[in-house]
Amino acid sequence: MSFSWSIFIDLGIISIALLIVTLAKTRIGFFDRYLIPNSILAGFLLLPFYSYIGPLISLNTEGLGSLVYHLLNLSFIAMSLRTRRYKTSGKGVFSMVIAILSQYSLQSLLGLGITFLFIFTIIPNLFPSFGLLITLGFALGPGQAFSIGTGWEEYGFYGGGSVGLTFAAIGFLWACFGGIILINRAKQKGWIKKRQGGNPDKTISPGSTQNRNASTQKRLGSVFGSGTIDPLAYNLAVVLGIYLVTFLFLKLITHMLSFAGDVGMDFAEGLWGIAFIFASVIAVGVKKLFFLFGIDATIDNEHLTRIAGTSVDIMVAAAIGAISLVVLVHYWLPITVLAVLGGVITMFSVLWLSSRMFKDHIFYRTILIYGAMTGTLPTGLALLRMIDHDFETPASSDYMYAVGLMFIFAIPFIISMNFPAYGYTTGRSIYYWITFLIYFAYLIFVFIAYRVIAGKGAFKNAGRIWVEK
Repeated sequence: MSFSWSIFIDLGIISIALLIVTLAKTRIGFFDRYLIPNSILAGFLLLPFYSYIGPLISLNTEGLGSLVYHLLNLSFIAMSLRTRRYKTSGKGVFSMVIAILSQYSLQSLLGLGITFLFIFTIIPNLFPSFGLLITLGFALGPGQAFSIGTGWEEYGFYGGGSVGLTFAAIGFLWACFGGIILINRAKQKGWIKKRQGGNPDKTISPGSTQNRNASTQKRLGSVFGSGTIDPLAYNLAVVLGIYLVTFLFLKLITHMLSFAGDVGMDFAEGLWGIAFIFASVIAVGVKKLFFLFGIDATIDNEHLTRIAGTSVDIMVAAAIGAISLVVLVHYWLPITVLAVLGGVITMFSVLWLSSRMFKDHIFYRTILIYGAMTGTLPTGLALLRMIDHDFETPASSDYMYAVGLMFIFAIPFIISMNFPAYGYTTGRSIYYWITFLIYFAYLIFVFIAYRVIAGKGAFKNAGRIWVEK
């Protein structure tokens, strides 16, 4: 009998790498001191294996790329299903949207600017969309960077998917090392306080033991009673069911957009690249339905966090392992310049904006934004958990709602990302200028919104990176 083993071979190799790293860390204190995640170390262990040994035994990185894409989407679903302990603040959510948009626009403008600087000087054949992969790799994550970068390969971008994964891997390093430095600095300066304003919602979170009445316990007993279904399996079934709905929804949208011709199909391709946003929105809708029908207690934060954590560990290791060293060497100069400048600008701009814009739990929100804008949301949550172990502040729940709201703002952003590729294939430079103008318009919008939110303190001590409140 012939069965496909490819996905389990890749998962087995990733698992062995994770085990080796976990055992090695018990002997090497450096990695624990800087809290480098096992998944990142495992990824760098996989990198030479898939580049040099894998091809000799007919193993390629195609399966790793698929794992990266799907596991990122699953992690977003799991986190979106989590119940929150704080009442969501509309102003807090919108402030986080503006913080996210600031990094989208700054990273994109930096990427385009550096790319065209290289094109006009020493690398005239550099693909014009090259610099946008820093935004995809840093702010959107490896799944989006790989998906969209691979799509650009059809327009002539050699190794686009691998370059996207490279930026994502470097972003993880910025998130880990930079995040640890920021947290230690915050502790020294007293930026981390037990309470930074705002009071927790006194209502016990749905799904907690104290909030379950007799009828709820009876429903739980019928679901998780002896011989029925394991709670982890049930929560995983909910997550996978939502992912199936996401797939069917995107298939429907793609079919509808196909009537618009090539433009519609190009737009649809971009939507598949941000499937995590659709997945998150659908997950929030499903959670509302669970509340409506009184079965919300059947899903719980503990198991959902385990699902998200497992997905992210495998995803990060696969993302780094899927990088092509040949492509990395080919583009070493622009990657190095963009990675260094992008990391520095992201760190300092997030600190500068956040300390003036957020009104409560300031550093908690800041470190989450920084981690998410250099790594992924789970990376930001990992940094946040170092100072807010049980997610008792509203930072994480506000961010999840901000991600859903971001879909509205992300539509022109995603569409315009393909413009430089169109300009490259058609020879029309007008597409480059339109892209610059769109991202500059984003930056102006961020500036105006920031000025309104921050109020009188918008430019307080403008020369300082962090302003105490």
